[in-house]
Amino acid sequence: MKPKFRVALFAIPAFIGLSAYTFLGSRCAAASHPSDSDPKKEAVVLDIMLKILKNAHFRPLEINDDFSHKIYDTYLKRADYNKKILLQSDMDELKNTYYDKIDDEVKTQTFEFFNRSVEIFDQRVAEDKVYYTEALAKPFDFTVKESVELDPEKATYAKDKAEMQESWRKYLKYQVMVRFVDSKKAQTDALKDPKNIDITAEHYTVVSDSSGTKIKTVKNIKPDSQLETEAREKVKKTEDEIFTRLSKVDRSDRMLSYLNVIAGIFDPHTEFFNPTGKEDFDMAMTGQLEGIGATLQEKDGYIKVASIVSGSPCWKQGQLKAGDLIIKAAQGDKEPVDMAGMKVEDAVKLIRGKKGTEVRLTVKKPDNSIIVIPIIRDVVILDETFAQSAIIDQQKKIGYIRLPGFYADFTKDKTSGRTCSDDVRKELEKLKAENVTGVILDLRDNGGGSLYEVIKMVELFVPSGPVVQVKSRGQGVSVYPDKQGVSVYPDKTVASGVIYDGPLVVLINENSASASEILAAAIQDYKRGVIVGSSSSTFGKGSVQNFYDLDDYPTQATTAEMQPLGSLKVTIQKFYRINGGSTQLKGVIPDVQLPGFYSFDEQGEKDLDYPMEWDQIPAAPYKTWKNAPDYGKIAKNSIARVGANASFALVTQKSAQLKREKDLTIESLYLPDFQASQTALIEENKKFKPLEDPIKGWNISMLAADKLILQADTSKMARKNDFLDRLKKDPYIYEAGNIIKEEK
Repeated sequence: MKPKFRVALFAIPAFIGLSAYTFLGSRCAAASHPSDSDPKKEAVVLDIMLKILKNAHFRPLEINDDFSHKIYDTYLKRADYNKKILLQSDMDELKNTYYDKIDDEVKTQTFEFFNRSVEIFDQRVAEDKVYYTEALAKPFDFTVKESVELDPEKATYAKDKAEMQESWRKYLKYQVMVRFVDSKKAQTDALKDPKNIDITAEHYTVVSDSSGTKIKTVKNIKPDSQLETEAREKVKKTEDEIFTRLSKVDRSDRMLSYLNVIAGIFDPHTEFFNPTGKEDFDMAMTGQLEGIGATLQEKDGYIKVASIVSGSPCWKQGQLKAGDLIIKAAQGDKEPVDMAGMKVEDAVKLIRGKKGTEVRLTVKKPDNSIIVIPIIRDVVILDETFAQSAIIDQQKKIGYIRLPGFYADFTKDKTSGRTCSDDVRKELEKLKAENVTGVILDLRDNGGGSLYEVIKMVELFVPSGPVVQVKSRGQGVSVYPDKQGVSVYPDKTVASGVIYDGPLVVLINENSASASEILAAAIQDYKRGVIVGSSSSTFGKGSVQNFYDLDDYPTQATTAEMQPLGSLKVTIQKFYRINGGSTQLKGVIPDVQLPGFYSFDEQGEKDLDYPMEWDQIPAAPYKTWKNAPDYGKIAKNSIARVGANASFALVTQKSAQLKREKDLTIESLYLPDFQASQTALIEENKKFKPLEDPIKGWNISMLAADKLILQADTSKMARKNDFLDRLKKDPYIYEAGNIIKEEK
């Protein structure tokens, strides 16, 4: 049987795809677990996976001792990232027995290492349940000067059970202290609220000044001992929920993780999907989104926000960001449910809900700060995932286009549906009608999309020529578009040619990936415009994935009852700039770099496990833009402006604060010290409030054509105004406008 190819993809940590088209996309929810546990089926799945990887992967690997070591290290790291389950003796046993043998098991489709690790985990989890139950049965003493390490990477495995028990005690004490301080602060804040004053109450607390004079009486003041007890009860409930979920984790859940570790050794974008997971993936690709509009993934035992859907409820609320860890979820003012160790599908069930209801997410930010984010659920408005524009009046009239993703025509006949190149073309035509003197194309946080749409997009700004090069395993290099100019949509009429030839700035950041990197690289190589970024480079994703249906690869052991087996997403190609360089790992370096909030900790492809290497190929023939910008002058003038800009000064200070807080991974368990540090942080954050205010000295407005269309739809008009209001607070757009004004 001839293998079927399913969805070629270009993407950051997971992907957006459509049949028969090469894609670049953004992370979606992690694959679901297999629906059942069948040792024979597990062996068949692994056997077929290895055959596909051997024959299709761009960088096939030898299954040897090095491969075995990587499986051991990666599987155990992901299984016990916080080092709260396994003892050092467990690690030693597994290493001494299996470190050099896992590759042999993979070749023979046996699972002794996996089986033994499951036995040990079950035993240690039962012991941990005793540890936390005993520790939370009595009050903690917050007057003892001790501390706890909060960074799992700096922690070590406990050498014995006594050390593990002590590790749990400190961890739980910290959790209780955080809740105690929160309750204490809430109670203190209540003293300032007049509605809590009740002089006639039978039971009250007298609040007096320093001289002992009675000031007021306040209801429901709880003593510290009661607050501490309630805090312990909350932590106990949380741990009970976590361990209840752990008890429900079955072999198929663990097997999914194990199979994906094996697949991920080849590269971080190769991944196994069981049938249910593939269905979820395909559903996500249709754009049918609901809930709060955040895409989630499981990351080291946590639920991580992989991306935010533009126009969604959490996007409008503004506080939830990609990279955040969701620790808890509460239905309105009800008790929150801890999400540590939770599966993505279970997390989604907690976060989803009816329109108009509230979910409160307790979120851990990249700087280790923890905040509660209330979000009112709503239907996700897909219109705002498309390109939209605005007019910037900054002494000169400048056009602005925000492109959230490189979306394409997903229909089978390719004759309907929206494509980003067509939409951007229309936005450019509207901006030209407004007589703009320059255009800003915003690709920040754009995770990718259709390769063909990138080609058509570049052609809106650059005369005909190469846009990207693609290299396949064992084959030559293909240059897109090809020399004959064959249409990428052979069954659809697509307009071509340069639409806009004026000054151009492309905004990028560390989350601009795949298709965004191809476009930015092409504009940079052609010297067509200025690439402006808030990070040292873009994400650095330079590979292509394709889906393979395991049912198309029957073996002698396969039975009809086993099917469907699932699908494997495999990296099959790499893409390159027209100058020959790869975006893999290095990304695109901006011509002008502006201060960024997380410039101290930029993450991307290089931070994933086992990324493919950077390399280069010969350049494709191309001619640079006739009116190339004066990059040296532009960068010099930008540095001077940014140095005198109050907003960027605050960005720099905030970045320094975030780095300081991230580096402070040891937290005091001495209550006065902890309270003092939290109070200082709250006070320090007050100086960053101006970043939430509109920037003075410019105006941002709606296009005349958009006003005519939206004036009859108050809902869409309101969303458009919200979009414009956000732009008015963005210092990066403001500086991009200054750069536009310098270009000729």
